[in-house]
Amino acid sequence: MSEVAGPPKLLAGRYQLDRLLGSGGMGVVYRARDMLHEAFGEPDAWVALKLLSDTLAESSDGHVLLYSEFALTRSLRHDHVVRTYAFEVDTPRQVALFTMELLQGRTLDRILSECPDGLPWRELQPIALQLLDALAYAHRRGVLHGDVKPANIMLGEQGVRLFDFGLGHAEAEQAAGLPTLSRSRFKAWTPGYAAPELVAGGNISARADLYGAACVIYELAQGRRPGEHQSDQPLSRPRQLPRRCWPALRSALALDPECRTIAIEELGEAMNRRRRYWFV
Repeated sequence: MSEVAGPPKLLAGRYQLDRLLGSGGMGVVYRARDMLHEAFGEPDAWVALKLLSDTLAESSDGHVLLYSEFALTRSLRHDHVVRTYAFEVDTPRQVALFTMELLQGRTLDRILSECPDGLPWRELQPIALQLLDALAYAHRRGVLHGDVKPANIMLGEQGVRLFDFGLGHAEAEQAAGLPTLSRSRFKAWTPGYAAPELVAGGNISARADLYGAACVIYELAQGRRPGEHQSDQPLSRPRQLPRRCWPALRSALALDPECRTIAIEELGEAMNRRRRYWFV
């Protein structure tokens, strides 16, 4: 199946492409108007519409990968996870697509580009808590994200929205040894946020998602990614992170997955812990 080229077109008889919102190694996302809903009087008929990238459009199983992402996320109903709507195929053009809510706000990578020293704790804390809450919920539903990074996290008036599960997996299928679609062959992991075991060819896991989230939180608190470090040169506490939160975040940043002994919920509890005063 091939991606739409040229000016915006009407897809599946109802979606009018408006403008490109973003692109990556596996897909492109457009702002689109749902003409069918608009015809029935829907006051807000705008959606986000995802198609395959040029590279994947030529792959024999590209459309299956796109459906796999839709299937992973269609059952997720959480305030801080993007909501998907429908998977469709424009038969005449042989274009697979799925629609989701049109997010409003800015991605964290854009916000970080304006904050070289990181965000103040009062701004950072709710972002961290909402991100960790979204991941914990997805994991409870058996969904692994696989690509937690600032560019996949939107911050708007309603708070955080985690999106782009294109590199994700269903934990139950992986645990049962069932055949799954391999995303690793596309080498789409993002340097600086991908857990070392993923870069080395290992499987996606909850611990890998934990590492990615910890990298995002570290960057929000320091203004830069943790980067590679040697065992004899440990990371120091980022400037905007309270001292009481550092042991938990440091554990989540361990390069060896076996040393990431903290759970995502526990990291959230550490981020949510209030300062204790001696006179209380």
